[in-house]
Amino acid sequence: MEDRIRKAAEAIANASHVVVFTGAGVSAESGVPTFRGHDGLWTKYDPEEVASIQGFRRNPRAFWEFSKELMIKRKAEPNPAHFAIAELEEMGIVRAVITQNVDMLHQRAGSRRVLELHGSMEHVDCLDCGATYHWDEIEKMLVGDGEVKCECGSHYLKPRVVLFGEPLPSETLNQAIVESRQADVFMVVGSSLVVYPAAYLPLYAREAGATLIMINAEETQADVVFDIVIHGKAGEILPEIVEEVKRHRRINR
Repeated sequence: MEDRIRKAAEAIANASHVVVFTGAGVSAESGVPTFRGHDGLWTKYDPEEVASIQGFRRNPRAFWEFSKELMIKRKAEPNPAHFAIAELEEMGIVRAVITQNVDMLHQRAGSRRVLELHGSMEHVDCLDCGATYHWDEIEKMLVGDGEVKCECGSHYLKPRVVLFGEPLPSETLNQAIVESRQADVFMVVGSSLVVYPAAYLPLYAREAGATLIMINAEETQADVVFDIVIHGKAGEILPEIVEEVKRHRRINR
């Protein structure tokens, strides 16, 4: 593993346009529950009922009960992987973070250019009157009486996240494609790349000649197309890569 970490760090240190793509595995290390797998949320909840636009329109309360478990119960904080990615951006190496996560942990860690493919919980809109709320206001409702309700009386308060049955935000997806095609290093962290069209992004980068790096807790079917594959916890691996990047830069000044 040390050799692969060193190779990844050398590729990153020598790059001019690094793009990082993150999935649920990064947030899982902060305690955010994953959706798929043995203990995933889909073993407890019906995604059609709690995470589809049709289910939301039928029963918005079910969506918010699900969101309470996702966002409130574990009170997640950024982990060392989030901070490592933000540090690489601060060093001028990472040009964009593309994420499938909606938990805003990258921004809280200090990342500034974050393309949220599935939207974010940061802003919540009333589908009846058009009023907009910030997540802090919604959080107070959830930890209070648990009822998420607009001042107009409507229960149809929907965060700007992409639910099943809704398209990805076209502008964000297009920006992500542009960034992928400009990358000379494209690093995937904590994603098994099973959700499309997001899973196409590393292929766009590869077509443009980028070095592909995969960091994930487990093997994925996509590993075979990556140049450097490292299995393990992102919160342990990425800080080591950052230190190696710094060392490489000191040596090659």
